[in-house]
Amino acid sequence: MLLSMVTLLCLYLAIAGFSGVRRAKGARALSSGQDHEELLHAGDQVQVQLRVNIPGFLPLPYVVVREMLHRHNGESWSFRESLIPNMRGVGELSFQTPPLERGKYVFSKTECSSEDIFGLIEHRGTFKAKGEFRVLPRTVFIPYWQLYDRKSRLSGPQTAQTRSRRETTQINGVRDYVYGDRLSRIHWNATAKTGSWKSKEFEHESVPKTVLVIDALAASYEQSETFELAVSTAASLLEYGSRERMGMGLMTLSDKNTFLAPSESLIDRQKMMHHLVDIQYNGQDRRLLPGVEKLGRQLPQGAYFVLISPQKDEKALELLRWADTRGMTPCHVVIDPQGSRQSAEWSAMLRGRGTRSFTVAHLQELPTVMGGGSA
Repeated sequence: MLLSMVTLLCLYLAIAGFSGVRRAKGARALSSGQDHEELLHAGDQVQVQLRVNIPGFLPLPYVVVREMLHRHNGESWSFRESLIPNMRGVGELSFQTPPLERGKYVFSKTECSSEDIFGLIEHRGTFKAKGEFRVLPRTVFIPYWQLYDRKSRLSGPQTAQTRSRRETTQINGVRDYVYGDRLSRIHWNATAKTGSWKSKEFEHESVPKTVLVIDALAASYEQSETFELAVSTAASLLEYGSRERMGMGLMTLSDKNTFLAPSESLIDRQKMMHHLVDIQYNGQDRRLLPGVEKLGRQLPQGAYFVLISPQKDEKALELLRWADTRGMTPCHVVIDPQGSRQSAEWSAMLRGRGTRSFTVAHLQELPTVMGGGSA
């Protein structure tokens, strides 16, 4: 009897070791609570559902599941939960991530561990379930950007008329009716076919292209929050340009300088937003101009040159002068979370030179600052 019991116990432990959690498989489903995963912005949370399948016919009292979520900059989060599989060895686990910041996220191998019903030996196993997603930078809605004001006296008489965004008489499509649209703007045929109010969409007059230049040099930032504010500012301006159908490009000055040409295409705009997801302030150069000069030939003539940087010294002024001598219209968006007096003096000095300057201390103040008001 003793021999039989020991034999059965050893057989049970051997089967549990070679089947059970060592051969576990699983699948992961991610849900952002929104219509599309691409709409994830910084501060959002992700719902994770993990389905674990443990082959074999031996019952398991419980299974401990450990998940690791890694961010592209090296940060990681660990999630540890337990589940009780059913008689078929299937169990489901649901959990929610904390509010996530801008970046690319990926789940590493999932680790499962369990003990036999006697609690003698702990068995472990791992499996890989696909799970990657991106979190876009924080953005705010900008209703109006004073840079494109046709009445701006800082622009000079030669460009005053080109900065308007008036509509032409050429129909460019149909859109949903917006409260306040004139009666002459309503598209009666589309309204009758769809059963809902539709308005005509007209083409806009062309305006000079805009290039957003982000300072991503390590020497420019003392805190990561300041750089995140710069990235969020650029992302908000890109969304503004997308709504207004303006050709906007992006240039980043970091360890590897990158230039994305101005475009009104939605696909190109998405490339710029995804580029902002991965960018870090790791540029080793201490000056801004050398990085721009390497890509200077690709910059369009007569474009708006918008520098987004916390620098308020001769290095920034050198770059703004260079853009002006190349026939572009320079503009400086000063990133200053402290809202120091030096920023006000810097903006006053640039205005005296005929260059626009906007000081951004917090992201929520961006619509007011860009519209010409004071936060």
